[in-house]
Amino acid sequence: MERIKNDILQLSKFNSTPEKGLTRLSFTKEDRGAREYIKEQMKEAGLLVYEDSAATILGKLQGEIEGGPAVMIGSHYDSVRNGGIFDGNAGVVTALEIARVFKENNIKPKYPVEFIAMIEEEGSRFRGGLFASRAMTGKVTRQTLDKYVDNDGITIAEAMKDFGFDPDKIEQATRKKETVKAFLELHIEQGPILENTKADVGIVEYIVGIEEIEVTVIGRPDHAGTTPMTMRKNALDAAAPVIANVSKFALEAGEGTVATIGILELEPGAANIVPSKVTFTVDIRSRNVECINEVKDKIINLLNKETSCEIQTVQKLFAPPVKMDEQIVGDLSKYCDELGFKKQMMLSGAGHDAMVMADITRVGMIFVPSRGGRSHCPEEWTEFEDLQKGIELAYCETVNLSK
Repeated sequence: MERIKNDILQLSKFNSTPEKGLTRLSFTKEDRGAREYIKEQMKEAGLLVYEDSAATILGKLQGEIEGGPAVMIGSHYDSVRNGGIFDGNAGVVTALEIARVFKENNIKPKYPVEFIAMIEEEGSRFRGGLFASRAMTGKVTRQTLDKYVDNDGITIAEAMKDFGFDPDKIEQATRKKETVKAFLELHIEQGPILENTKADVGIVEYIVGIEEIEVTVIGRPDHAGTTPMTMRKNALDAAAPVIANVSKFALEAGEGTVATIGILELEPGAANIVPSKVTFTVDIRSRNVECINEVKDKIINLLNKETSCEIQTVQKLFAPPVKMDEQIVGDLSKYCDELGFKKQMMLSGAGHDAMVMADITRVGMIFVPSRGGRSHCPEEWTEFEDLQKGIELAYCETVNLSK
């Protein structure tokens, strides 16, 4: 357990906001620091360490079957702004610890095992999440890298190049289905269910679908005192009906559908100027893709009724609902019983790299408890004893999948 704790605490040091939670954005000096730590730990575990063209870190343990499909285990190590130290990192630390145990027990798997650490899952810098797994599954093109920009106007392509990666080679990150045997991810729950049911671990059966759209409303900047109300093109007035009704649309869709406006920006942002531009994001999630489409259609229809301003909508992210592999779910359940762990079968309301990887391979997910259900905040915490139980479960299934 001390190694697990040390990994989490060491990774937490690579942080641009140490007084306000963890902030580690992709292709930054904090990314570099965490990256070098992860690579060093992988090397010490005897792995062949390399990075793909989308900047994912991979540590490979060769199997008896040369060139056989790999069992992948890991998660992401980027963060939201002012988040916690366990989100994503818990899964990366799981991979590191299992690699060490393989080495200590001189386990030679039949199939190769790839221990991985991904970036830009959160989309906190470029507003396009699940980047590494999307690249691995062939969903990121060279054109994509010019499409997404950060708050300073830097594109992913520019950031990659400055960081030492060639954006023109991005499509080399794509993995063919026959090269991946399975993908396993451990993650903190980010909710209160495990703690409330006093379960040791959660076994995920479904991951909800997610669609994120960015809406831009373009009006005209006018003086707040001299421009009559009847002659204004107020971008905020045009955006307000959607902002006010998003929650209602989600409730009307039912089946636990949720919708959230997480970013809202006004320009020019002065008290005495009529807003000329409003940009906001809508994050829609449901286990039923029809519910997602219902909410999105209501948003678009309401926007289309606006005549005084120009409306632009861009899909920033879409991932359909994903069912976890039934065999892996069954294996995890069996190992919980053998280890004496209390389990909880679960639906994941958060998106994860596993949902993207399901396009090319069998996937499974393990949740460990989150104190108070808190996540994406400095108060995020998982007891190291709970994390260790999740790692033990992940170890059993990694051995099983690779034999």
